[in-house]
Amino acid sequence: MAYMDSSNLGAMRHSCEHILTQAMIKLFPGIKMAMGPATDEGFYFDFEYNGKISDEDFPKIEKEMASIVKRNLPIAQKNLMMEEARSLFKENPYKMEWLDEIEKKGEKVSVYWTGDKFVDLCSGPHVASTGKVGPFKLLSVAGAYWRGDSKNKMLTRIYGTCFPTKEELDKFLWQTEEAKKRDHRKLGKELGFYLITDDVGAGLILWKPKGAIIRRIMENFIMEEQSKRGFKIVFSPHIGKKQLWITSGHWDLYRDKMYAPMKIDDVEYMVKPMNCPMHMMIYRSELHSWKELPLRIAEDASVYRYEQAGELSGMVRGRYLTQDDAHIFCTEEQVTQEFIDVMDYAFFFLKAFGINDYYMQLSIRDPKNKNKYLGSDEIWLRAEQKIKDAVTEKKVPFIVKEGEAAFYGPKLDFMIKDSLGREWQCGTIQIDFMLPERFKLEYTNSTGKKQRPVVIHRAIAGSLERFFAILVEHYAGAFPLWLAPVQVVILPVSDMYLDFAHRVLANLTKQGFRCEVNSENQTLGKKIRQSTLQKVPHMVIIGDREVEKSKDKDLYVSVRTRTGKDLGMMDIEIFIKKLQELIEKRAL
Repeated sequence: MAYMDSSNLGAMRHSCEHILTQAMIKLFPGIKMAMGPATDEGFYFDFEYNGKISDEDFPKIEKEMASIVKRNLPIAQKNLMMEEARSLFKENPYKMEWLDEIEKKGEKVSVYWTGDKFVDLCSGPHVASTGKVGPFKLLSVAGAYWRGDSKNKMLTRIYGTCFPTKEELDKFLWQTEEAKKRDHRKLGKELGFYLITDDVGAGLILWKPKGAIIRRIMENFIMEEQSKRGFKIVFSPHIGKKQLWITSGHWDLYRDKMYAPMKIDDVEYMVKPMNCPMHMMIYRSELHSWKELPLRIAEDASVYRYEQAGELSGMVRGRYLTQDDAHIFCTEEQVTQEFIDVMDYAFFFLKAFGINDYYMQLSIRDPKNKNKYLGSDEIWLRAEQKIKDAVTEKKVPFIVKEGEAAFYGPKLDFMIKDSLGREWQCGTIQIDFMLPERFKLEYTNSTGKKQRPVVIHRAIAGSLERFFAILVEHYAGAFPLWLAPVQVVILPVSDMYLDFAHRVLANLTKQGFRCEVNSENQTLGKKIRQSTLQKVPHMVIIGDREVEKSKDKDLYVSVRTRTGKDLGMMDIEIFIKKLQELIEKRAL
């Protein structure tokens, strides 16, 4: 089958959704169709039904859908008069509600017929006939309120997907199953990385010791690399006066993500959703000359944003997150080079953590809703051009996305792909002419005149929590040696070898390795399985052979990897050297 672009794939999935609905009406008498769209991953449709529908019904539904596809029924569009449409759908309250809205908007009533027996209110697009629909699969069933409003009736929602070829469908189904195994929420619990509990609050993450170790390694890496690139570290409080957020524009344009003000000494304060205003104040606290610029300041800082309960998803979407945030204050002439330097750091950062597949997204204003943004057209065009100049000079491919800009300026977002090919929005670089104006930031230029600096906002990991979650799923919890919370676990065959095991532990920890001894009263096989499930990179086995060889010589150990590879017996100094080489290279 020929390659289909995204619009054709959308039409195919939309048509498959109609085929699902036609099959449901035949198989479940009395069912009422509500609504359902094609999606990025497939399609879904909502139904009202008094009985129960479960995934056990999927085989018979898919069989009926296959029959409809085989019959290659034509899918034809027709415009109706409102009276004719109301007569056609008079038994369906959901379609009648849609018709009310269509009438209010003064739009045409469009329906699509599949053959001569099934019709639905729809504006398309569709493929020409059911035979044009590729391989499909029903995925799951769930409850869903009509129009997403809990005040409305609960409906039954069926999810499915469809692809042009069986190979693409099989790949998607494999990815879906693999994603379930790699889900950071599942692995986070099994591997003891983090905790979210109702006792603390929804979306508020508690880092447990093993997760905290990885976070600290990430933070140390960030601090070290930023220092090499001329960033000065700052710290700022978690709250600030409400007036600060009024000045920045957050109160007017970002309020739906901010928590309610709190009163302290009769003054209203806010918990911060972003660090930008704090960093503006740090810059404004001193006089600056053009000779000092660019001034780069950075902070790993926790911020707090209100996300609706239904949007929360483990570490990927929480209400508390930590940004590797930085702001570069520079002249307009310096913007392009500074932007390029940040891009270079971002490329280095992603490669170090094993992310090699990504592209850039230039996020600009929604031209139809300019009132959602600060600044004039001229300022926005200047800022957008600066970003285009930088990515053009670096020869980096990018796409343009309307409506995704920050309220104060355009941004370049890093869209990364994990080991399953899934896309994630990660780091961001933004150019801002507005906050320097609103906070009256200045520097003295070479002629002694006062000028406004330009600010580059930059967060490369974006959110440490989100980036950590991406890494968990990217590596399926099996972090490379330099990131692993436990790098080596020592497995004595029995208790009689515990003293020797602790001698090995002392040697390894003295060299800075993160190690543990498994002293549980279990068989060696169980200990190996337990360490493998905990994704520990290396296992050191201690038994008769190792103790005997070590009597008159240096310590000897037998080494096994979590993948089951036997590295054999070796002098512990050789083992230490191998580990050090892997860590120094940040081997993946």
